[in-house]
Amino acid sequence: MANGKLKLPANRLIALAAVAGVVAGGVAVYVTGGHSGNNPGAIDGEAGADACAARAEAAKLIAANATGDVAAMLAADPPQSMQSLPFNDPEGKAITLADRKGKTLLVNLWATWCAPCRAEMPALDALQQGKGGANFEVVAINVDVGDDTKPKKFLAETGVKSLAYYRDNTMGAFNLLKERGLALGLPLTLLVDPQGCLVAAMNGPANWSGADAAKLVDAALDQK
Repeated sequence: MANGKLKLPANRLIALAAVAGVVAGGVAVYVTGGHSGNNPGAIDGEAGADACAARAEAAKLIAANATGDVAAMLAADPPQSMQSLPFNDPEGKAITLADRKGKTLLVNLWATWCAPCRAEMPALDALQQGKGGANFEVVAINVDVGDDTKPKKFLAETGVKSLAYYRDNTMGAFNLLKERGLALGLPLTLLVDPQGCLVAAMNGPANWSGADAAKLVDAALDQK
């Protein structure tokens, strides 16, 4: 890992580049934009960085359970703090992931114009329904600019009932993650431990309602 960026194996980078080329000809999955956000600034300051780096072995053990439908989930190398990642809660209040500290989190960034996001949203909802509780939450953050009309219509159309409505209409969270080399496009999924440390990340959609996703979540819960 260099300059705080997630290190990807060369073969995985080639595969992602190939996907990007295919997607560029169809649905606009990749996003650009300047740095902005509810709470501008680095995701991960010096405070907590050492504590997250110490989670490297746990991250590897968790990622070893990323197989089948979720095989694209890569261990963070090394883990880094996500506590100051900014977004809004269902009431529109500006919060960060630090407000969800103490839970294992599957953080998913999505948008209404992202076709793969639409395909995986019911599975994320099913995962929250089946696994969500005091120790685990799916934090699905919509990054559409503008008001709530399109995102809420999208969730109604996809039958979402269990996911809380988290928003970042400034795209600040996505741009911060892009600066750190974590975000290549949407959807983007981060696995964050109860200490607020990123332990694994995935660019692209997955089936989050199946046995492979459940096994990965259980492995993360076992490592808390």
